[in-house]
Amino acid sequence: MTIEPLGIHGTWLCTSTVWEDDRGSFREWFKKDGIASVTGLDFSVAQANISESKFGVVRGIHYSLATVGQAKWVTCVKGAIRDVVVDVRPSSSTYGQYVAVDLTGGDGQSLLIGAGLGHGFISLEAGSVVSYLLSSSYSPSEEFEINPLDPALGIDWGLPTEKMILSTKDSAAPSLSERSKKNQLPA
Repeated sequence: MTIEPLGIHGTWLCTSTVWEDDRGSFREWFKKDGIASVTGLDFSVAQANISESKFGVVRGIHYSLATVGQAKWVTCVKGAIRDVVVDVRPSSSTYGQYVAVDLTGGDGQSLLIGAGLGHGFISLEAGSVVSYLLSSSYSPSEEFEINPLDPALGIDWGLPTEKMILSTKDSAAPSLSERSKKNQLPA
C-alpha cells in the first residue's frame, strides 16, 4: 500500500494493489500497522458505516468534537464519488481550505482523514456505495455539520448546484464562519 499526504495536514490518499484474474478481484483494503508506520496514526476501528447514494447526493460536511477524536477511513466500493476534506481547525495554516479526491469503486484508493477535519462527498454515479471506518463511535451531541455550499469554502463538487441533493440538515447547516463564532470547531 502506498500512502501519500495531501494538501491538508492529517489527510492521506492510500492506494493498494487490486489483484484481478478470471475469478474477479482481491484487494488488501486496510492494514492498521502499515498505516501507523507511515502516518503515525494509531487507527483503531470503533464503528463501520456503509452508505448508498443516488446521483448528485451530497453528504457532509461533517466533523466530530469527540474528546477522543474521530479519524475516518473512506472507500468508494461501487460507483464514483468526489470526496472532500475541509480543514476546520482554526489553529491550522490551512484553515478553511479543502482537498478533493475522486474515488471510484475498484480503484484501490481510500482516504485517511485525521481527527478534527470536516468530511463530505458527492455521488457522481447512481448507486454509489461508500464504506467508512471510524476511530470513535457516533455521538450525536459531539457531531457537527457545515453547509457544503458555504460560499467562503468555494468547494468544487463537480456538479452544478441544481443537480445536487442535500439533506435538510446539511442544507440548513451553518457556515464555517458561523461555527467559528459559536466556538463549535476543534480546539
